[in-house]
Amino acid sequence: MIFAAGLGTRFKPWTDKHPKALALVNGKSLLQRNIEYLQGFGIRDVVVNVHHFSGQLIAAINDNNGWGSSVRISDESDMVLETAGGLKKAGPLLTASDIIVINADILTDLDLNAMIAFHLREKPVSTLAVTGRQTSRYFLFDPRQTLCGWRNVKTGEEIIRRPADQLVQKAFSGIHIISQKLITLITKEGKYGIVDAYLDLAGDHIIKSFDHSGGILVDVGKPESVAEAERFFQ
Repeated sequence: MIFAAGLGTRFKPWTDKHPKALALVNGKSLLQRNIEYLQGFGIRDVVVNVHHFSGQLIAAINDNNGWGSSVRISDESDMVLETAGGLKKAGPLLTASDIIVINADILTDLDLNAMIAFHLREKPVSTLAVTGRQTSRYFLFDPRQTLCGWRNVKTGEEIIRRPADQLVQKAFSGIHIISQKLITLITKEGKYGIVDAYLDLAGDHIIKSFDHSGGILVDVGKPESVAEAERFFQ
């Protein structure tokens, strides 16, 4: 599943007239690049959620025949549901036992095969791609890579759901592999973010991290990020 429903407020002025997922990096949209990234690992069945300028996204997918993939739409035109809410709404379309989820504005060279192998071996409800990069908000993991909590280093706020003697902070990459079970565990209605969902579940369910530090990861969240992305993605 590719999350493409967001308003893209950090990406103005482009998002005043377009969805961010159609922003171009060296002539290819973020959406096309992520569909082709998934194809590189043999994944051609894709669900895309839409809200902001949804008609433009649906037209681009149809006009390009899904860029070679089978693309189904989870329509959130009436109300954007955020990430966990979007997953829940898309649930009937997500029929595989395990599902790769990625934000449309993330570009990466993460080896999905390695992450999938880890996820299938460990069998958590979700595996989160993380790095050691600096940011303001972190997930907290124990030495066995199990999610224990969350920390905002700017405000000092900290949430611990699973106490541990040692906590390691890692930055979430916006890429995760979820089990079918996770969708059933999302019971809240309406808008619901995936970070909140993971923290709500971490005390009773195993959520793991997969560290891909050292690779390429570009969050194309702001217009100035496009130049950085174009250095790595031709």
